[in-house]
Amino acid sequence: MILKRFYENRLAHASYLVGCAATGEAVVIDPNRDFDQYLDAASAEGLRITAVTETHIHADFLSGSRELAQLTGAKLYLSDEGDAEWKYAFGDNVQLVKDGDEFWIGNLKVEVMHTPGHTPEHISFLVTDTPAGSTVQSAFTGDFVFVGDVGRPDLLEKAAGYEGTMEAGARRLYQTIQRFKTLPDHMLVWPAHGAGSACGKSLGGVPVSTLGYEKATNWAFKMATEEDFVQEVLSGQPEPPVYFAQMKVRNKIGPAILGGERVSQHLGDGRIGDIMGSGSPVIDLRPSAEFGAGFIPGTLNIPMGKSLTNWAGWLLPYDTPFYFIATSHEEAAEAAEALRMIGLDDAAGWFMPTVLDAWVAGGGSLGEIEQIDADECARRGGTCRVIDVRGLTEWEEGRMPFSERRYLGTLRKNLDGLSREEPIVLHCAGGGRSAIAASVLAAEGFGKVANVVGGFGEYARRGHPTVSG
Repeated sequence: MILKRFYENRLAHASYLVGCAATGEAVVIDPNRDFDQYLDAASAEGLRITAVTETHIHADFLSGSRELAQLTGAKLYLSDEGDAEWKYAFGDNVQLVKDGDEFWIGNLKVEVMHTPGHTPEHISFLVTDTPAGSTVQSAFTGDFVFVGDVGRPDLLEKAAGYEGTMEAGARRLYQTIQRFKTLPDHMLVWPAHGAGSACGKSLGGVPVSTLGYEKATNWAFKMATEEDFVQEVLSGQPEPPVYFAQMKVRNKIGPAILGGERVSQHLGDGRIGDIMGSGSPVIDLRPSAEFGAGFIPGTLNIPMGKSLTNWAGWLLPYDTPFYFIATSHEEAAEAAEALRMIGLDDAAGWFMPTVLDAWVAGGGSLGEIEQIDADECARRGGTCRVIDVRGLTEWEEGRMPFSERRYLGTLRKNLDGLSREEPIVLHCAGGGRSAIAASVLAAEGFGKVANVVGGFGEYARRGHPTVSG
């Protein structure tokens, strides 16, 4: 048995290639749209991809299963569990599978186990390396069991709008765990996500676990009653990104076929006026301090880095071309690839930072965002609006007594009661999210915006008063 794990840090997403050395066949489980990594790994191991599968209709990224199967000629194994709402709507070389079905990858037996709760159609794959023995060696659990956590059952209601599903999902999840517990303790558990994913609230960073270890340490396996489990699993979950609803629909009907790499074109600086006038989003990828020192009014600052994909998914529309301000072709290409992971495919072009000079030369002025420290924030606390853009759990654990919460992801739609003429101070935990929020408000015409460098963390470390609850 050959096993390769691939980890997309921006999505905290794990996918797998599992191959049989004896026959040269392989299956890819829960692939994303970076197809080359699977093709290259298979080639390096002397394997051919004959099967592609996924554990469920994903919400947090656009699946690569359909296109990878098309590229390789592999059979696509998809869940046939769940009711009519949770059936796949595409059928290119697809074999639908249910609980107890099995297929073979050379000498490897892959058994399907229905593991509902996170979603109704969710399945896991139990792999037995038959030349080595008759017992299950590995479980690929998708968003069912993580290291230290389980998949949240509230996403269908909170992100996709299916009212009344989260408590029923929580109860099904509890029942599924009881069944899963009966499998061998030595069985390896390979989840589809790690720490940082919004698909759970306390995911561990270790790439693999065993069922025995999870039974001993995972909170979800130690709940005494179903009622206790339901209460715990539904509390304290992070806000689900708004793009999750888009992913559910697109992954169900069949993700668009990319047909090869798309590299957005470098545009001449003189084009910036027309682009800004068109209303298309322009994402400035520079670090927040550079953006705050001077930016083209109307642009959004989402710095290049791990959180680009998440916040772009919150803040960009799916039906409009968008553009980047980037330091190089490589950076623009990397940003475009990151956004393709969540189906934001229409990166129409990019500018060098020299476009700021061209903007000024053409008669435009640059905006600025004031950067203040925690002490200055405390001094201004009673004299201006202080907005906390963190998540609800963070807010409840500790906050500035004079602040109000408006979450970054929904800030643009939550401007009621704010005057574009009043001074506004924004903060988060460390200053990164609030810098993005400051660019959102600036793009909406708020002219007196300040960002707290170091955020609430620095504010608390300096001994300023806080409240909780």
